[in-house]
Amino acid sequence: MADISLTFPDGASRDFPQGVTPAEVAAAISTSLGKKAISALVNGQHWDLQWPIEASSSIAINTMKDEAPALELIRHDLAHIMARAVQEIWPEIKVTIGPVIKDGWYYDFDREEPFTPEDLGLIETKMKEIINRRDPVTTEVWERERAIKYYEANNEPYKVELIESIPGNEPIRMYWHGHWQDLCRGPHLQHTGQVPADAFKLMKVAGAYWRGDSNRPQLQRIYGAAFQNRQQLKDYLHFLEEAEKRDHRRLGKEMELFHFQEEAPGMVFWHPNGWTIYREMEDYMRRKLDKAGYREVKTPQVVDRKLWEASGHWDKYRENMFITEIDEEHANEKRMNALKPMNCPCHVQIFNQGIKSYRDLPYRMAEFGSCHRYEAHGALHGLMRVRGFTQDDAHIFCTEDQIEEETSKFIDLLSDIYRDTGFTKFDIKLSTRPEMRVGSDEVWDKAEAALEKAILSVRNDFELDPGEGAFYGPKLDFKLTDAIGREWQCGTFQADFNLPERLDANYVGQDGEKHRPVMLHRAILGSFERFIGILIENYAGRMPMWLAPRQVVVASIVSDADEFVMEAVKILQEAGLRAEADIRNEKINYKVREHSVGKVPVILAIGQREVENRTVTVRRLGEKKTETVALDEIVASLAKEALPPDLA
Repeated sequence: MADISLTFPDGASRDFPQGVTPAEVAAAISTSLGKKAISALVNGQHWDLQWPIEASSSIAINTMKDEAPALELIRHDLAHIMARAVQEIWPEIKVTIGPVIKDGWYYDFDREEPFTPEDLGLIETKMKEIINRRDPVTTEVWERERAIKYYEANNEPYKVELIESIPGNEPIRMYWHGHWQDLCRGPHLQHTGQVPADAFKLMKVAGAYWRGDSNRPQLQRIYGAAFQNRQQLKDYLHFLEEAEKRDHRRLGKEMELFHFQEEAPGMVFWHPNGWTIYREMEDYMRRKLDKAGYREVKTPQVVDRKLWEASGHWDKYRENMFITEIDEEHANEKRMNALKPMNCPCHVQIFNQGIKSYRDLPYRMAEFGSCHRYEAHGALHGLMRVRGFTQDDAHIFCTEDQIEEETSKFIDLLSDIYRDTGFTKFDIKLSTRPEMRVGSDEVWDKAEAALEKAILSVRNDFELDPGEGAFYGPKLDFKLTDAIGREWQCGTFQADFNLPERLDANYVGQDGEKHRPVMLHRAILGSFERFIGILIENYAGRMPMWLAPRQVVVASIVSDADEFVMEAVKILQEAGLRAEADIRNEKINYKVREHSVGKVPVILAIGQREVENRTVTVRRLGEKKTETVALDEIVASLAKEALPPDLA
């Protein structure tokens, strides 16, 4: 058998017999590496230690210290171990597929009776038994016919269907974990004992249709989470607990901010408290945009299909648009319109009114535009994914030479706004041309080069995301990090050379000739709805003073204090604070608990002593200690504290 050459990460090469396995390579390097090895990277592909290498290749041996491959193997093996445990407990259950997902895995089962929480505990116990057995993991490649006959004999119809769907040139790889067998591409660990038995947990059961088809059998999907050690699992479970506490849907109900109902799916019913947050954010954004040189406009929500056809949205985006048909008076046919899913074509119409000169550029046009997009019912998620929303949208019409400066100014503005709203960290992603797009490759080359040059002039730590641009141009996405480490994609900045061409936008240049402007699409919040949802979760409902819908509650301790309570509320309101009175005949501890649940930042308690001294006892949200201060003093202090950050 001929030798092959394997090249290691340090550049050194070594010859091995053709068909050598990574396990043999690791053992040849050192006995300790042979014991620690879990998989390999062969020509950049994740490779099972048992798979033969048939040609000269690059190779790197992975151990448990290599986090990404280690987690993939642990989670993949646990999917198999869970399926084996289920069939050892209930042999009649049919297995289907079990892929690795973020933070863990899932496996789908065909079982008539629903799994219970007690069942999950039973499965976990059995999984730990299998891990402790340290059963070997082995693999073989079978002929298609042999594999089909094997699964037919074992009454596993889902596996038969999976094999029949595998392209004819792909190998049929079989894996055994001890005596239990599954169809799998691999790779896997070498024995079940390599899986950490204390670093996984079965999380929940959900319904799932076979192969995602609602006309096929409904299966039961068990989700699991897994990590490299017990502490990582503990941290993850704490993170989930914290995320649940911060869920904006629960807090929205507790704080009486908003609700949803089936008569208007994906549309927000804002309550007074929630609308206060919305208005404060809108007022703040308007001041920031005015200062940055934007001109605010308002465009129609319902627009004829002709404009959407001209812009390209009708062909590329129609499935996400709400369509309306109108019987126009004296018309021969119905007129077809669409609720606007975005504002850009309408903004071009404003730009096109009158003659624009190069002296007018850059022309920054902003709109808090009400938009509607069709989202599948199952994809809707509180304020985070809705059908009706308001974008903090703007479009900048400029020359190619101005792209770099406008990008820099935009990032500065975005940074200020994120900082003011409590987010100090964000990452930038450059998304390039998608498969479905408008415009020539030449135009896309120009747009992508311009945007990359612009971002490099500001900072160089950006991530490239090939194929994820908008259908009309490349884009920058801005992902901010919240208080518990979650990333949210909010801001976006897109360079568009196509829409001005399609909608015949132009300006008169210094040479007296007409030229096409570049159109920069940009948003900072993304949508008010989603950003407010993110704010609620970031602050766990404890909004900064300027955004809190109810900033101060003045509560009476005794009924004799009611008159002074009302006077204090009036003084606070005159100072610009959102203050209200609580003079109910309830104990002060009850009032404090209730307003704390409502996340009121400051509660001022007034009893007989406070009335006599014209003082108030101050209790802040989340603090047990209190202090007694003069009413005039606390009013001045709170009024200053409640100023929006751009006015402070």
